[in-house]
Order: sequence, then structure tokens, then C-alpha cells
Amino acid sequence: MVNGFRVRRRLGVAVAGGALALTLVACSGGSTGAAGSTAASGSAGAAGGTVKVVAATNVWGDVVKQIGGDRVEVTSIISDPNADPHSFQSSPRNQLALSSAQLIVENGGGYDDFMQTMVASAGTQAPVITAVDASGVTPQDGELNEHVWYDLPGTIKVADAIAGELATIDPANASTYQANSATFDQAVNDLITQAEAIKAGHDGAPVAITEPVPVYLLETAGLKNVTPPEFSEAIENETDVPASVMNETLALFTGQQVKLLAYNEQTTGPQTEQVLEAAKTNGVPTVPVTETLPDRQDYLSWMKSNIQALTQALGG
Repeated sequence: MVNGFRVRRRLGVAVAGGALALTLVACSGGSTGAAGSTAASGSAGAAGGTVKVVAATNVWGDVVKQIGGDRVEVTSIISDPNADPHSFQSSPRNQLALSSAQLIVENGGGYDDFMQTMVASAGTQAPVITAVDASGVTPQDGELNEHVWYDLPGTIKVADAIAGELATIDPANASTYQANSATFDQAVNDLITQAEAIKAGHDGAPVAITEPVPVYLLETAGLKNVTPPEFSEAIENETDVPASVMNETLALFTGQQVKLLAYNEQTTGPQTEQVLEAAKTNGVPTVPVTETLPDRQDYLSWMKSNIQALTQALGG
């Protein structure tokens, strides 16, 4: 048990033929299972070197780096800010990194199921932190929103879990990890204060989305997503939006029923472009969001820019 949640430790699995090279799909939705039990403490330390960490995406990779500083060597599986995070191709380099990792950070919740396949084939015994489990988020109306890095309070919990596990792996530098975690936590708390400032002036304001990627942040800002659930579900699952649902969604803009549109600019298609065009044509502000870190930004600056974009769109 690390900081009140479970860290899953996987047993090594021998796989013939070396690294896998499979086209794998992420962001499939669904609920997450239990993280599993924690093995006994006393993992091998860094032995004077850096702790090797593999993260599913550069979002969690950056959080690890902010906690570990120069004490960690981080490899992020999905790191291209211009790539569609819903699908990617594994490589022998990824498998090699996993096979030597001392800590693995996955998102969970169905977002990166490819990690389970890759970790199993890597034959690693490294502890696995699952962000969905660490964050403490729960399904709403039977659906789990797995994009937990937009949940600022949940991200603090994930960062604390990372700090705790790094301290277990590398106890000689435990105080450094804990100090860095405290600094990061305070910075995220400052972001929460900024988001709640939006709520003070716009509590309950109706907004629209293309996918549920930014919903946690919208909720912290007191904004209410009124998009037909069938629309965002169809976009996220890459299926066609029924005509009646599309008309209902477009009416949000033609009827000036929403204050802004938050859209995932990394996964676009004819139907999302139609909605984006409807928003622009009818003077509804648009706020682009992404699933991975943009170029030249870290997690804190990225979330700050998202909050600033919401504030500007609402006329603040």
C-alpha cells in the first residue's frame, strides 16, 4: 500500500520471439479493475544511478520527471504531440525500455490497455502505478471517464503515489522525492484555485464538448457539459453519430445554448469539424484541448494555459 492506494506489481512473463510489434488501440473506454496487491517493500534501489521509469504517455512521464528530477530517467511510450493517441504502434525500443524499467506508470481505465500486453511481454517485475486507481475517480452514471490527468485533485494523488514508490525504490533520495512532490502538489492546488475562480463567476454555465477529455477540468471550473452523451460517445468510439443526435448537438450552437465548445484537436473527423464550424459560425468561443503534452510545455504550464483559455472564452 503506497499513500493509501494499491500499486500493482507484475510477475515476469517469458515470451519467445523477443519484443512485440503490434498495432494497438488506446482510449477504448470502460471501467478499470483493482490495482492488485503490493509486494513487500525493499525493491532494489537506484544503486547510485538514476531510476528508470516508463510512462504510458508523456503526461504522466512529465509528472514523474517533476517528482524525480535528475534522479529519474523517463521513457514515455506516447510522446508525439501531433500523433493521434487513440492508436499507435509498439516498437522494440518500447519493449526494451519496459524490460529494464524499475517503475511503470500507466493510465488505466481502458485508455491504454496496450500497456498490459507490453508489460507482460517485457517480462518485468517492476511495480505498476495505475493513475485511474491512484486518482480515486469513480464512474458516473455507470461510465468511467479515464482522462484523469484533467482531474487536478486526482493528479495530486497520482504524484504522491509516484513519490512514494520512488522513495521505496531509491530510499537514499526519499526526502528529495517527497519535497518535489510537495512543491508539485502546491502548484496544482494553485491551478485548482484558478479554475475555481471561473466557477465563482460562471457556476453552472452550459458548455459543449466533442469528447469527454476535458470534463474533469470543466467540472472543477463549475461548467456544465450539456452535449448529448450519444454524440461524445460516438466520437470517442469512432462510430457515426446518429442524425437525430447530430441535429440536437448542432442546435446547441445555432440556438446559442452553450457558452463555449471544448474540442479535442488531436482526433478530428467530418462530424467534429461540422460541430466546430457550427460553433464558429454562430459566435460560440472554441477551446482546443489535447490528450498529450503540447510542444515546449510541462504539465503545470499546460493546465494553466487550458484554464486561461476557458477564462478567455467566457469573457474573463
